[in-house]
Amino acid sequence: MEDVRYPIGKFAAQESHTSEELKNFIQRIQSFPDRIQGECKNLTNAQLDTPYRDGGWTVRQVIHHVADSHMNAYIRVKWMLTESTPVIKAYDEKAWAQTGETLASPEISISLLKSLHAKWVVLLKSILPDQLQKQFIHPDTQKHVALHNLIGMYAWHGDHHLAHITELRKRMGW
Repeated sequence: MEDVRYPIGKFAAQESHTSEELKNFIQRIQSFPDRIQGECKNLTNAQLDTPYRDGGWTVRQVIHHVADSHMNAYIRVKWMLTESTPVIKAYDEKAWAQTGETLASPEISISLLKSLHAKWVVLLKSILPDQLQKQFIHPDTQKHVALHNLIGMYAWHGDHHLAHITELRKRMGW
């Protein structure tokens, strides 16, 4: 049985990425806000409030989560470019998905994503090849994450959550 939690599979970090792979990641990050807006454009409130899987977040929560997550990712990129191997601030994604604004229209997060991704893509395109190996340390796992993998991870992250929505739409016949 297909794992609906990971409709496109899990992200796999690599030792390095080619310039073509990085261009592809950045293009996917750039196009993500329009893609998610297109998938959610005509959904009703009842559809937005449907979990993508049993026990999972609603479509509305997924959209708000992506905005929260990508804001954190943008800040992590800035830290990596301006500090020496920073220890990032972790956050409780599940708790953030329960805060009051996650009940609001997903359009507020889509608007945020459009502005955030526009700025983020300018930053990502300005990264020099020798900066791609810069790293942060995750405080919970003590893992070091390289900038090139963060870029790939967030291209995957957007596609991952978009697939939650597109697969739910297929299953529900929306």
